[in-house]
Amino acid sequence: MSEVEAASDQLNEVKLDDVCDTENIESPPSNSPEHLCVTIGATVPTGFEQTAADEVREKLGSQSRISKDRGKIYFDISVESLSKVHGLRSVDNLFVVVQEFRDYQFKETKEDVLKDFEDLAGKLPWSDPLKVWKINTSFKKKKTKRKKLTQQNTISKEKVDDEQGDPRAEKNVEEQVTNYTVEEVLETIENQDGIIGETPILAFSKIVSEIPSAIEKEKGLNESHKEEAESQVLKFRVTCNRAGENHSFTSNEAARDFGGAVQDYFKWKADMTNFDVEVLLNVHNNEIVVGIALTEESLHRRNITHFGPTTLRSTLAYGMLRLCSPQPTDIIIDPMCGTGAIPIEGAAEWPNCYHIAGDNNPLAVKRAANNILSLLTKSQVKESKAFWGLPIDAIQWDICNLPLRTGSVDIIVTDMPFGKRIGSKKRNWNLYPSCLQEMSRVCRPGTGRAVLLTQDRKCFAKALSSMGHVWRKVHTVWVNIGGLHAAVYLLKRTTQVFIHPAELQHDREMP
Repeated sequence: MSEVEAASDQLNEVKLDDVCDTENIESPPSNSPEHLCVTIGATVPTGFEQTAADEVREKLGSQSRISKDRGKIYFDISVESLSKVHGLRSVDNLFVVVQEFRDYQFKETKEDVLKDFEDLAGKLPWSDPLKVWKINTSFKKKKTKRKKLTQQNTISKEKVDDEQGDPRAEKNVEEQVTNYTVEEVLETIENQDGIIGETPILAFSKIVSEIPSAIEKEKGLNESHKEEAESQVLKFRVTCNRAGENHSFTSNEAARDFGGAVQDYFKWKADMTNFDVEVLLNVHNNEIVVGIALTEESLHRRNITHFGPTTLRSTLAYGMLRLCSPQPTDIIIDPMCGTGAIPIEGAAEWPNCYHIAGDNNPLAVKRAANNILSLLTKSQVKESKAFWGLPIDAIQWDICNLPLRTGSVDIIVTDMPFGKRIGSKKRNWNLYPSCLQEMSRVCRPGTGRAVLLTQDRKCFAKALSSMGHVWRKVHTVWVNIGGLHAAVYLLKRTTQVFIHPAELQHDREMP
């Protein structure tokens, strides 16, 4: 049996409408291969590839390979672990690798390269990845689709409601009978069991009042059969992600020609929006990876329901929290929490710690509280036994004057103002030194640590240089935030006991 026949047999059994709860899926369906091993690709926040690899090793027991193309990792798993992959906190999107070419030799001309892409579609080992895609459809997170009510539909509905009980409407129904042809009438009569017999004229007069509904019903059945046949044909699209300067082709050209060859090979229907299968063509310099997407929506969309102007991705929040290695009973605060993405992710993954979300903006605190409430609701639904809540609180405060005791906090994790959408670069020159000073006061000397995200690196470096006696920079992770090059700093609190600047000034004035 050829590859395309084997793949087609697998796809014919797919029921796209069957949706199961992720938590009820512990293993693949009984008709799936028991020991199938595949390579999974995952996109992760740039700079946190090693963090994602560590999570994969801890939770799945698999070693990961970090791609040369930033923001991607690859790891091998058995198909039984596929449901666990969707539970990873550090990955955004998942795909199963069809084939990888680590040193692909491109032809010199664009026409030759695109012709090679067309030929490639029929040579790839599609069978196992499509089996994985089929298994994955039963528990992957579905993308939220909202049906919009158009103005025309609204007018039509109002018109129908207004015509009920109207004599003119009844007259329109009577006139509608004459709009059908004799052939349609006779065909309808012949299709009525027990009606046609010795007196076709009587039969005709008996059924004439039911002709419109009967014909419409028959047409509806034909359309339903047609729709059912079309639903069995999978819809797909090809997405090309290209990075590198020495390519003679564009992403759209590669997706177009490769997609056309995939369509000819599988006889699928191309659809750019309502697709069942998304084929990925990732090109990075001389490396090509062909894959099939396993996620419709990024996995970072899991906690936040009330968004602010600068909502942090949950996957990035998880990576920042992992940098400081939270331990049970640690007190973790986010003094500039915004929508609460960091403390909410912390409470979900590290429930043995105590998390505090704070901000000086009352609207931000309200959003954070609403997001915490949404997480509590989800947790109550998930837990079958009595649920006592999560170790997290939200409070309004001043970052430069925190209502916390000196040396009472173990970890500080926060997204500092970039000076773009919130605040300004000029204000940061005063804000950053004051923040670092107050953080050093509440953070526990010797063991305390802070993970701070900022795009205003120059201002942060200047502020940190004046705090060398209380903060020591341990590590820097360079990340991309919405096209902005930012940095995540891991700081360690020194053993220096905090002394308020006013006290230092008083000591200096003493004779």
